[in-house]
Amino acid sequence: MLLVGILCCLVCGVASAQRRGGRKVTDSRIHLIHSDLLYKTPSDVTAEILVGHVRLSHEGCFLSCDSARYYRSDNSFDAYGHVVMTQGDTLRLTSDVLEYSGYEMQAHATGNVVLTHRKSKLKTEKLDYDRVYGVGMYTTGGTLYDQDNVLNSEWGQYTPSTREAYFMTNVDLKNPKFNLVSDKLYYYTDTEKARIVSPTNITTSDGTFVYGESGDYDTRKGRANLLDRSYIIKDMRKIVGDSLHYDKSSGISEAFGDVVITDDENQCALTGDYCWYDENTGNALSTGRAVAMEYSSPDTMYVHGDTLRMYTFNHDTDSVYRNLHAYRHVRMFRNDVQAVCDSLVSIQKDSCTYLYGQPIIWNENQQIFGEEIHVYNNDSTVEWVDVLRQAMTIEKLDSVSFNQVSATEMKSFFVNGEIEHNEAKGNVYVVYFLVEDDGTRIGMNYTETTEMKLYMREKKVDKIWMPAATGTMFPALKIPEEKRYLKGFAWFDYIRPVDKDDIFEWRGKNSENVLQKSTTKMIPLQRLDDFR
Repeated sequence: MLLVGILCCLVCGVASAQRRGGRKVTDSRIHLIHSDLLYKTPSDVTAEILVGHVRLSHEGCFLSCDSARYYRSDNSFDAYGHVVMTQGDTLRLTSDVLEYSGYEMQAHATGNVVLTHRKSKLKTEKLDYDRVYGVGMYTTGGTLYDQDNVLNSEWGQYTPSTREAYFMTNVDLKNPKFNLVSDKLYYYTDTEKARIVSPTNITTSDGTFVYGESGDYDTRKGRANLLDRSYIIKDMRKIVGDSLHYDKSSGISEAFGDVVITDDENQCALTGDYCWYDENTGNALSTGRAVAMEYSSPDTMYVHGDTLRMYTFNHDTDSVYRNLHAYRHVRMFRNDVQAVCDSLVSIQKDSCTYLYGQPIIWNENQQIFGEEIHVYNNDSTVEWVDVLRQAMTIEKLDSVSFNQVSATEMKSFFVNGEIEHNEAKGNVYVVYFLVEDDGTRIGMNYTETTEMKLYMREKKVDKIWMPAATGTMFPALKIPEEKRYLKGFAWFDYIRPVDKDDIFEWRGKNSENVLQKSTTKMIPLQRLDDFR
């Protein structure tokens, strides 16, 4: 019966340890390995006083200290002075004082606490270490040292088995290359990656600022993958997106979802569903509802295309300039001027924009189109426009009456955003309505010539110059319908962008109004054989 009772007690003891520890243990008792001196005192009869080179062990864990109180009945001890607890060859905990419960397998360390795991080191004044779950926790401030990273916080938790650390309240991660500040942060010592779970600021050594609320940051490679409307700021350039990838080593940023890249120094912006940016060169790309904005003047210019590319030259110098390339379904809007074309190249250095592929430009009731258009600016305002091949300018008077000029090439010159005069060359045809000062329309003039210059004053025709010309004046009530409109005439009001949001709605020309590319016939070269 005595043997049965002893066995029952042992089973109950092990079961109790299993319930408390959460895992099966083979020996739950703390072992005293060595002590120079062991004695008891009447003031605490449950404690064995250990003094001098004290060594204890429990479940693969070894402890050394100057002195200790060992409670056999409670299977616990309190260690004092030069306390060192080791587990395997990778975990080491040192402190001034350590309280340990064998049943709970928990340690409470105080005073100059240092938890070392492989190459990582955690320093704090108070640390609770749970050996069952392998978790160390502090609540009074601590510092984690890992390679080049130094991480401070008021509350922290470190799990050596998973190499995961979780920090809260005034989290500050310092590195020679960057500084990270957050309120909550996960950090992994094996990969040196930080998982961002709250508003986080990252400032790099070159002044780049990164903000994110969710994602991860590779502290070793300087790569960030951020979600939830994150952004990057460097100098006066800012990138914002629903999600963001940033690689510090290459200087490449990629943003997805409602992306906005702003350059306040040059007063321009690039938006889209996807944007790519190289901070080393200043080059950028945008697709999906892509828009380039230029807001150096009071009225912003909006340019949309299926794909936008921005090239920067002389980056980070006083002579910096940019080129914008827009491909497919290009639409532009500003309150004073609108345009559409298939593709566009804008060269900031030359203050010139080239429009290709059925281009059309509108200014109030004026419309210009041709096979190719070059627009020259001065201080972000149109100075003059050069229309090449099948050029035509139209001024709308009413729903059926239009002043028209067609030519091989045409130039329109602007002053304060309004057409000041036009020049037409090569196969010039003119339809012009004559109007009295009171607005009465008295007739229409149809003219054919080789060259023409037309001057405007207060938005009305002031004078016209042309060399020898043939023409006919038709009274207002006797204008032949076939003479009212020049060949190729079309009023593209159904294509014209009406506001900055309408630039996304592509509307092409009706098939009968599409320009067929003109060809120049070459004179056959004469050969010497032709004269023999």
